[in-house]
Amino acid sequence: MKRICMIALALLLLIGAGASAVTLRTVSCFAGVDAAAISYAELLRAYEERTGNAVEDDSATSDEGWKARVLSDFAVGNEPDVLFFFACSADSTPILRKMVPLSEISAAYPELSLIRSEALREPDGEIYAIPARPYYEGLFVNTDLFEACGVELPRTWAELEAAVAAFREAGIVPIAVSLSDIPHYLAECAVLACASPEDYAARPGTAGEVPESWVEGMALIRRLYELGAFPDDTLSTSETATSQLFRDKRAAMQFDGSWFANTIPGESMDTTAILPVPTVSGESRAVIGGVSMGFYLTRRAWDDPERRDAAVALLAWLTAPENVTLLSAEQLTGRLADSAEALLTGAQQMLGPMQDDMNKDARETWLLECVPAVADGRMSAEECWRRVMALEPFDTLLP
Repeated sequence: MKRICMIALALLLLIGAGASAVTLRTVSCFAGVDAAAISYAELLRAYEERTGNAVEDDSATSDEGWKARVLSDFAVGNEPDVLFFFACSADSTPILRKMVPLSEISAAYPELSLIRSEALREPDGEIYAIPARPYYEGLFVNTDLFEACGVELPRTWAELEAAVAAFREAGIVPIAVSLSDIPHYLAECAVLACASPEDYAARPGTAGEVPESWVEGMALIRRLYELGAFPDDTLSTSETATSQLFRDKRAAMQFDGSWFANTIPGESMDTTAILPVPTVSGESRAVIGGVSMGFYLTRRAWDDPERRDAAVALLAWLTAPENVTLLSAEQLTGRLADSAEALLTGAQQMLGPMQDDMNKDARETWLLECVPAVADGRMSAEECWRRVMALEPFDTLLP
């Protein structure tokens, strides 16, 4: 664990160690195969040792189920004291009233220098989350499989389809994805493959305003399904299973985010790379990514005089610069590390995911109902967007 500076440690001990020990509860997605899971657990243990307080951690791998459980706990008054969660999205909107803005914390604890990011300023003008772990999305490839089959790494959509055909003929799953579980990254990247940055960033108010490129992107998913790009059980399997196909070298490609890079075994990082999303035009113009998550302090902890100091101390400890770096740093080496750096340095523009701006009903309709139905031909790409737009997905963003 990196050494925290002595000033931050002194502040932690000052405000976190009370006359009587308290128990705090935390929730995050630093769990499972996440590369920072061990570091996060070590930070919590270090806090306990230095303050005498206890921490009950209820972290789990981030997926739709985890997200739903967090929101459900807030809805019934069972929120934690410190939370690592999404910010500046439709997911954060329902819980902001139960969070403490950083301006209020800083006013009460002026000795702290909490990190603030304008990228996480909410529509009400306040910043509630302290950022950690920037992210990006792209196409992961098992380069050794490409070399063994004599297939070029895809830079255009035509090359991607050629790779799909070659791997299907070789008996290798071309693209690992579960259309019944987490088709999110495939859907986002398929739209980006067709859309200009301006089209991708559009947040239309009606079905008639949906860019044609969004329709074309959904049609690409149908095209890939017809080509046999996905596992045979893609409509019923889990993301856990399909991601393991990729890690086990039984699948050649996977659309995913930078968090997935941290799950690649160390011995495979020299034979794995992440590429920009192949585009129909052949021009790689933008990368999906940004800063979407951060640490929050809840009103539940703030309004309890016996636990407030301890909770603020925990927030300060987890978000001290050295520890944010520890939690955010990618544990990448070799070709995977080089390709990730190239992806970011070569990006002309960084675009936030469409799904992050959608309300829950619209997002789930798009990803969990429309994507699999479009893929197997039960729904047209046009009908998909009509259904999504009927739910006013971007209603909180429109004037």
